[in-house]
Amino acid sequence: MKPRKPSGPAGAQAGAAGAAAGARANSGKVSVLPREDAEPAAEPVGATVLEFPEPPARRRRRVMLWTLLGLVLVVGGLLAYLIFSPVLALKHLRVEGNTLVSTEEVTTALKPLLGTSLARLPDEKVEGLLRDKAPIESVRVAAEPPSTLVVTIRERVPVAIVQKDKQFILIDSEGRQLKTVADRKAVKLPLIDGGTEAVNSEVFRSITAVLADLPPDILSRLNHASARSVDSVSLSLTGNQKIFWGSAERNTAKARVLSALLKVPASDPPVKEYDVSTPDRPVTR
Repeated sequence: MKPRKPSGPAGAQAGAAGAAAGARANSGKVSVLPREDAEPAAEPVGATVLEFPEPPARRRRRVMLWTLLGLVLVVGGLLAYLIFSPVLALKHLRVEGNTLVSTEEVTTALKPLLGTSLARLPDEKVEGLLRDKAPIESVRVAAEPPSTLVVTIRERVPVAIVQKDKQFILIDSEGRQLKTVADRKAVKLPLIDGGTEAVNSEVFRSITAVLADLPPDILSRLNHASARSVDSVSLSLTGNQKIFWGSAERNTAKARVLSALLKVPASDPPVKEYDVSTPDRPVTR
């Protein structure tokens, strides 16, 4: 039979005495509970850390970014080399397509460009230096590395000659004075009456409009061109044959009819005048 534990104050005293005795018995062992804010314990020596591989999409983006950056650097370096390198500096000029303006005139005008990199020579820069040359209508530029620039010139087309004092001046259909020639017979173009002062007249514009529409084979046979009014343009061929053109209208049709008439075998008596003022009903006299 087990002894009964005392209750009441006596039991409480007995419990306290038992607890004190247990504490004395376990005085060599102390337990400490971990705190929530304490630092994590260091990993033991020899522990393995697992690293997850980089996602493929992120790796591809990174490789592409570095590739593009490298490409930009290479292209930038190449452009800088082309622009600033003395290897591509302009040293030689080759002029093509010019007959009215001399090669010496062109090369002299373009001398300020010598030493400039071929990569920095646009057409506009060359055209600006040649703008005061009346015979030049347009310019095309092509670089031939390492040091040559080819300048191809398109010239305005002279259609007639005007006389000023003892000089003969080539003019185009708009009345521009293109070049002075000393020998009238050396140029197979018609002479227009009135000299350089006639350039500003309405009659002059009618004459040049007619001459501009003539085929080269007829234009080269003309000796003289004149007009009393805008509706009475007259031409003369070498050999004293006359052409009454009339107004500067239907020029293409008139030129076609005149070409056909000039190919007709010579008659007896020879034709002295061709009237193509009405191209549908040409007349010979």
